[in-house]
Amino acid sequence: MSTIRNKVQLIGNVGREPEIVNLESGKKLAKFSVATNENYKNASGERITDTQWHNIVAWGKTAELIEKYVNKGKEVGVEGKLTSRSWDDKDGNKHYITEVVCNELLLLGQK
Repeated sequence: MSTIRNKVQLIGNVGREPEIVNLESGKKLAKFSVATNENYKNASGERITDTQWHNIVAWGKTAELIEKYVNKGKEVGVEGKLTSRSWDDKDGNKHYITEVVCNELLLLGQK
């Protein structure tokens, strides 16, 4: 039986400059978004591009690499696990987010 339970692999382009947070523990946290594109033809033969946006977070050494080498527009490969969390804002409204926790990063392309 396979041991793969929760594994995500994406190749796409960074959508915004990574946000780097220096934690009290001395470790770093990086947050950024990645856009992936899927191309297909619709029923009338027109080529369609479907863009999906993914929230990415990384910790420690991976966050340090992101801080040093990753910029908006850079093509990257991300491997990690899918997580969901929620929080309440100051007005008591509940918010939900789904993120990929990155444990491996590949730097692709030239940018």
